[in-house]
Amino acid sequence: MKSNLALLLILAAGLLAAHAAPLGPDVAVLQIRVGKARELQRVVIGLYDTSTPVTVANFKELVRKKFYNGLRFHRALPGTLVQTGDPSSRHGQADRTGTGGPGFTIPAEIKLRHDKGSVAMARLPDAINPAKNSNGSQFYACLKPLPKLDGQFTVFGEVLEGLDVLDYISNQPTNSNDFPLPKIVIKSIVIEPRVAPPANQ
Repeated sequence: MKSNLALLLILAAGLLAAHAAPLGPDVAVLQIRVGKARELQRVVIGLYDTSTPVTVANFKELVRKKFYNGLRFHRALPGTLVQTGDPSSRHGQADRTGTGGPGFTIPAEIKLRHDKGSVAMARLPDAINPAKNSNGSQFYACLKPLPKLDGQFTVFGEVLEGLDVLDYISNQPTNSNDFPLPKIVIKSIVIEPRVAPPANQ
């Protein structure tokens, strides 16, 4: 009986694999303006097309429609996470900032762990969203491992470049709703082919 329980625990842990998921053929390249700085900051996100196909396809479609261009980072927790993707953030902090989206949700694809650099979709709480459906557009990046979020949200990518940029954003001053006071804007996101490392590495 104990050996069966141990096996079940091992199998359950395997369901939430840590970056064991293969990256897809494309990456999302973000250009971000922090405050009044002229120079844009670059962040590159690899996508888990195979593990989270619905989520990645939706994200790519929004990127192609330029949905994210002009949106602000609306949540920043120092050294922990940053969040963006709410269209209501375009005009700054408002009462409902953090609750907006494209007008639809997408099915949960909860399979991967919240490791440092993980990128995941936000969602409404279980009380009003028992299926754990993801917000159609809002996403966050983990700046450290966040195991308490495992099994709760859909992780669909990982930061390949620019984690230091996101960490810098997380440490900007905020208001009481964790909304950054400097204007931190996604100027653009584009989908580009991922350059795979040489086979001998």
